Amino acid sequence: MSKNLQRDVPPFRADVVGSLLRPQAIKLARQQFQHGSITAAQLRSVEDQEITRVVALQRELGLQVVTDGEFRRAWWHFDFFEGLDGVSAYDAEQGIQFNGIQTKARSIKVTGKMAFNHHPMLEDFRFLNSIAGDAVAKMTIPSPSVMHFRGGRAAIDADVYPDLAEYFADLAQVWHDAIAAFYAAGCRYLQLDDTVWAYLCSTEQQRQIRERGEDPGQLAKIYAEVLNQALVGKPDDMVISLHVCRGNFRSTWISEGGYEPVAPILFGQVNVDAFFLEYDTERAGGFEPLRFIKPGHQQAVLGLITSKNGELEEADAVVTRLQEATRYIALDQLCLSPQCGFASTEEGNSLSEQQQWDKLRLVVDVSKRAW
Repeated sequence: MSKNLQRDVPPFRADVVGSLLRPQAIKLARQQFQHGSITAAQLRSVEDQEITRVVALQRELGLQVVTDGEFRRAWWHFDFFEGLDGVSAYDAEQGIQFNGIQTKARSIKVTGKMAFNHHPMLEDFRFLNSIAGDAVAKMTIPSPSVMHFRGGRAAIDADVYPDLAEYFADLAQVWHDAIAAFYAAGCRYLQLDDTVWAYLCSTEQQRQIRERGEDPGQLAKIYAEVLNQALVGKPDDMVISLHVCRGNFRSTWISEGGYEPVAPILFGQVNVDAFFLEYDTERAGGFEPLRFIKPGHQQAVLGLITSKNGELEEADAVVTRLQEATRYIALDQLCLSPQCGFASTEEGNSLSEQQQWDKLRLVVDVSKRAW
């Protein structure tokens, strides 16, 4: 492969998706806070210490990007949604169904006009940014597509939004305002996490979507438009990526199917700077859909290193797969990362912290060889 193709702006050749396994100190402090034996300030102090520790570890591995591991969250998405105006959390009748396992019963519904105001995650980012040193601090939030798809029409108060066109307009505005607020807080690298595009690739998920009265093809067009409206006016020095995966809870998954059904819209029309794409198993299909990513600045960050188990991939095999992808997209438009975070929820995946760090070290090592 060619050399001297390292990047000094995000996404980096060796990048990360975001979440990290929760250390025991975090788990214990959360339990103590829930039982009322420590205060919110004491919990935050423990979180600060553990985030500082893992930021240093990420830097020691040679990463140019750092995250807070999502240590202050229980979920990759609900914690963000619950901080929006007009959104209420509730205990659902059942959890989200993964392959052979369900999550805790939690969900959200829209009960008022949606808006982004004084979100607590802005302060979370400011802390991360303050300790990032010469690395780039990366913030992760869910995509607006997930906000709608999780409950659909049934989760949106019809008195508040009798017309879904108004709902989608507000949805785009909320994320537009979120992007502006994180930028003002110093964020220059924001990732939108999105499982919905992968669901739209799944025959089984498409069937379920039709059963609830919606058209998968029409949803893809709506979600692309919402994303693009949210990105209007994005500052030139801010990188926004979209991470697409097929579900990640305790090392299980929800959907399967290659990107081909959505590739013309997702890769051909959505104006993000980079796509983080799950590619660790056959469930994600081949690299052919990457041909829809236009030549230019957009990057495809290939998730060839699985976060679902601790078995370490062979570096030569990862390099070979990167070479295979260059049949459809230029090497200069490719980067490497794990396929997902290591703990999309606080429960975490089935591997040890050491195995997690070994995976990230492999990403760095392979990137040095490949580029």
